[in-house]
Amino acid sequence: MMDQEHIASAFDRDLEGVQALIMQMGGLVETAISDAARALEMRDTELADQVRRNDKLIDALEEQVASEVARVIAVRAPTASDLRTVLSVLKISGNLERMGDYAKNLGKRTSVLSEMPAITGTGGALRRMTQLVNVMLKDALDAYIQRDVDLAEDVRQRDSEVDQMYNALFREFLTHMLEDPRNITACMHLHFIAKNVERMGDHVTSICEQVVYLVTGDMPDEDRGKQDRTSTDSALGKV
Repeated sequence: MMDQEHIASAFDRDLEGVQALIMQMGGLVETAISDAARALEMRDTELADQVRRNDKLIDALEEQVASEVARVIAVRAPTASDLRTVLSVLKISGNLERMGDYAKNLGKRTSVLSEMPAITGTGGALRRMTQLVNVMLKDALDAYIQRDVDLAEDVRQRDSEVDQMYNALFREFLTHMLEDPRNITACMHLHFIAKNVERMGDHVTSICEQVVYLVTGDMPDEDRGKQDRTSTDSALGKV
């Protein structure tokens, strides 16, 4: 009996350590998204470069999470719900790492756009979109730590607002391109930035799906009706 309690206690400590890494990783991703949006709006190439450099920290944490998960599986041999909990950490860290990549891409395109004439009004709209995604990410991580299914489901539903903002920006970019062909290159860069932010929203919903799976043992139904596609994908192809 004492041995079983000791094993359970050791597993709990291991899990707490891994979850601390996830929260650290999530904090870095939140900062990266916020900084990337500010760099874009202010045309701040130094901040954009900093976002690109800091992505290495996110990548390093993902590797550390993977290493810790492998160690826990090898040493503790978790089964059933414990194994599900450990494996979910890998999926969540993968989503966070991908979001960091998208933030890095924003930094790259910001550096390119800084050499072009600004497209009026787009910086603020993109900032509002990234702010929404950042709030969603914070709430998704809170839902994960608290195992709060209701909060996770609420965040999933908010992703439709991200999609709507993306579609509105897409139409705005088309208008600018039709009005003046000289806007085409800049608007295409801005479109890819908006698409990256929209994809971030998808990764947040994936984190929320892991929360639901952890608590209920079942993946949630796809009731947002997009299956990782927005209405403009059919026009341009998946980005």
